Formats: sequence, C-alpha cells, structure tokens
Amino acid sequence: MKQKTAFICQNCGFHSPKWLGRCPNCGEWNTLIEEVEEKVTAEFSFLPSEPILYEKIKEAKRERIKTGIEELNPVLGGGVVPGSLVLIGGEPGVGKSTLLLQVSRDFAAQGEGVLYVSGEESLEQIKIRGDRLGLQNEKLYLLAETNLERIIARAEKLNPQIFVLDSIQTIFSSKLSSGPGTISQVREVANQVFRFAKKNQIASFLIGHITKEGSLAGPKALEHIVDVVLYFEGERDHSHRVLRALKNRFGPVSELAIFEMGTRGLQAIANPSAFFLKERPTKEAGSVVICTIKGSRPLLAEIQALVSSTLFTGNPRRMTIGLDHFRVAMLLAIIERKLGFSFAGEDIYINVAGGLTIDEPATDLGVIMAVVSCLKNKVIPADVTVFGEAGLSGEIRSVSQPLARLKEAHSLGFQRVIMPQGNISQLDKEDIPDMKLVGVKNVKQALSVIF
Repeated sequence: MKQKTAFICQNCGFHSPKWLGRCPNCGEWNTLIEEVEEKVTAEFSFLPSEPILYEKIKEAKRERIKTGIEELNPVLGGGVVPGSLVLIGGEPGVGKSTLLLQVSRDFAAQGEGVLYVSGEESLEQIKIRGDRLGLQNEKLYLLAETNLERIIARAEKLNPQIFVLDSIQTIFSSKLSSGPGTISQVREVANQVFRFAKKNQIASFLIGHITKEGSLAGPKALEHIVDVVLYFEGERDHSHRVLRALKNRFGPVSELAIFEMGTRGLQAIANPSAFFLKERPTKEAGSVVICTIKGSRPLLAEIQALVSSTLFTGNPRRMTIGLDHFRVAMLLAIIERKLGFSFAGEDIYINVAGGLTIDEPATDLGVIMAVVSCLKNKVIPADVTVFGEAGLSGEIRSVSQPLARLKEAHSLGFQRVIMPQGNISQLDKEDIPDMKLVGVKNVKQALSVIF
C-alpha cells in the first residue's frame, strides 16, 4: 500500500498536498517539508467513558511538590503538581538545561526519584555541568537517549516522581517515519509523554526550542497539550534571566522569577527591584523610577530617555528597548499635543535599564516624565517614583494593585509617589505606608508637580 504524504509547514503546521516555496498561512519561506501521514491511535484516555453529574465528581487532592528554589514555586503556582506536564521554552544558551538540572538536583535531595533524559548531550557532558552545580549523591538518574519508546519503557520500569526530557525537538517516535523536530514528531512525542505523565501521576518537564520570532517551535497544539508553559528569557549581554509563566492550569499566569547566571549556575534574586536599581544614576536628567506589576509581584525599574537633535532632517529616529514601540509613539504624540513640545527635529531613544521588558500601561506616566526631563534637562528627584496610565486626552487613569506598588517603593526608601488621583481614593488610610502621595488627574498636573 502506497504511503500518503503531505507537505507540512514546520513553523505553523499548515498542510499542503504539494510543495510550496512560501507557506500561505504564516508567510514563511522554505518551511514546507514532506512528511508521511500516519494515523496514530491513542493508547490511553484519562477521561470517563460515561457522563457524570457535576455534584458526584470527587475533588482530586493535588499536593504540590515544592522545588528547592523559592522564587520558582510561585511561577509554577505554588509547586509542581504530580501528573502535570510543564513546557519550558527559551533561546539556545539561555540556561534551560541548567535550570532543570538544578531543579532535578533539589528534587533528588528531597528524596524524590528523578529521571533526567537528554537527547542533546552525553552523560559525561551532563556530569561536568552537574559537578559545577554541586550535584553529589542524590537519587538522580540520567539517560542519554533519543528514541521515545525506549525512554518511556525505561521510565515505566524506574517509576520516578519527576521526569525531565531535554529537549522535545531531539526526540523521535518509531511510530512515525519523519525525522526528529518535525511537526508530526513534536506532536506525537508530546502526546505520548502527556499520556505517560497522567497515567503514572509523574510530574514531567519538557524543554522546547523557540523560533526566530520568539515563539515555541512546533505546532501551536503543543502549548495546548501541556498544563504549564514557561518562557525563559534573557539577553546574552546581561547576567540576569527571567522565567515567565504564560499558561498554568494550576495557578495564576504572568508570574515570573528572576535569576542571575553565575559560575555555579542560576541564583534566584530575592529582591529584583534593588537588583535593577543598584546602578541607577541619581543626578541625571531623563531617568525616572516606575513601579510596575509582573504577575502578582510589584517591581521597580528605571526608564531612561535621551532626546537629541537629529541628523536626518524630516525623518527623526524613535528607538525603544524594553517597551512597546507603538505605545511609546502614542505617548510622544500626547506630549506634543497636550504639553506643547515639538519633536520634529529630535531623535528620541527610550530604554528600560537592565534589559527588562515591560508591557504594562502603568508605565505611561514614567515614559512621559523621562522624555520631558531630558528635553528640559531637569533632574527628577531620586526619592520619587511614579506610575499611571495615560489616555489620549492627557488624563491619568487608575491602575491595578496600587497598595502593592506603594509598599514595594517604600521598602526601597522612596519618599514620594506620583500616582493617579483615582487610586488614592481607593486606598485604606491605615494600610498606606509613611510616604507622600501626590495624586494627579492629567499629564500637565503631573509635570507641574515635578518641574
């Protein structure tokens, strides 16, 4: 019987009966690869075969397994749930394997059985890294293998509490004829590991590569299969790394943990606000401290702005790092329209110091004040922090969790806060820290307070 083949886009999973130079779905070039279409029947289903009344379903008690890294537990929703499948993605060299080897070490030190499977490195290479991370005689089993069926057989025989697969793009199933890393293989490997984890109630981790656009390589269905999706981010020129939760069936999303890469692996940063502000210049125009929220954690960061005469008449530059470019363009338009400044002959550069990426609207007031501070060459006092969302009419709108922001600013010694007037009326006076709170209704009022 002749095998049926199809050309599948390795970027988005689009199927085509013939080869195409450009994928019509995602627009990428030379991503369609011929693969054999094979139907694989599911061997395990954890869903009941008969419908059950909601009131008769017994609640399953899920006791979480704590990791040895305190900053990591909130990102996972309080710990690892037995039977859950966690996907960690990130750029090559960012520290995914290092992080999971440290997590495996800590689990093994607690007496949990751990199986770490590597499809990219030999056992000798893993041991070199393990010696650097301080691994000793913990109950940690290592396996260098790329065939999924052999991996599952070893895991079922060992029956560990923690299972780590590094990485899903290097593992292949013998049920399919396509090569490792293809759309079909990634989907099949994820499905088999998912069934294995649920059937045996084993907490499992998958490491995944990301594409040049920054999304996880493989089909989008991969992110729907797993229970938790974590992104590990970091600039090569910075020592810190950010682990962010984008999906979590057992806890809140958008939580994050910040680590610093050192000679002995990743070290959790307990006070990230102090870490990012430790080198802030205090007597320079164009610098302001904003208080943002990452997940449920308040975080202080420095926004820097530089305004200089342009060399390109009629086409000034607008460069942003760590902020949404289109939102910054909107804020510059608000400054010109509502405050009377003109940027026609000015290049503007805006940066979040330390390599952070912030996408919260509460940073709007900080961006406006940093730009005007540099333009007027007036320094914003070092004991002032700001937050607030700006509307197109120049009004300053309320933001979420104002009390958490105030407490974080107070813990680092800030004495004055410029914030939306609407947030002050929402606060309980007994809970407000000993600080001077200045409520503002629009950008004009905010700038008049400072300048």
